[in-house]
Amino acid sequence: MMPSLTVDNVQDSLDFFGKLGFEVEDRWEKDGVLMGAMLKAGHARLGLSQDDGQKGRGRVKGLGIRLYVEADGDIDQAAARARAAGITLTKEPHDTEWGSRSFDVTEPTGFVLTIASPSR
Repeated sequence: MMPSLTVDNVQDSLDFFGKLGFEVEDRWEKDGVLMGAMLKAGHARLGLSQDDGQKGRGRVKGLGIRLYVEADGDIDQAAARARAAGITLTKEPHDTEWGSRSFDVTEPTGFVLTIASPSR
């Protein structure tokens, strides 16, 4: 499964995910305007597309969905890198009931990501 997010500003979201270590795999424009991108980080893939406003500008997005991203390496170090890159952690690194360690961040449009170590 590869989620695709409709975001308020593709460039802002690209900048955000870049700070988390995602790389641009592909991007597309229409009449010189960035309309979307495909991102990757390890085995994770994520699509971004520009909201065209047809369902209303400023509508709330990201409610009812959380992107859970398993990451290799030290979660506390990943959280420190995110913080150093200017990303606000919405939940500090913590141990979960299911044996992983995780932290949360919120993408500029409002999508919540949980960055976690694999469960032990």
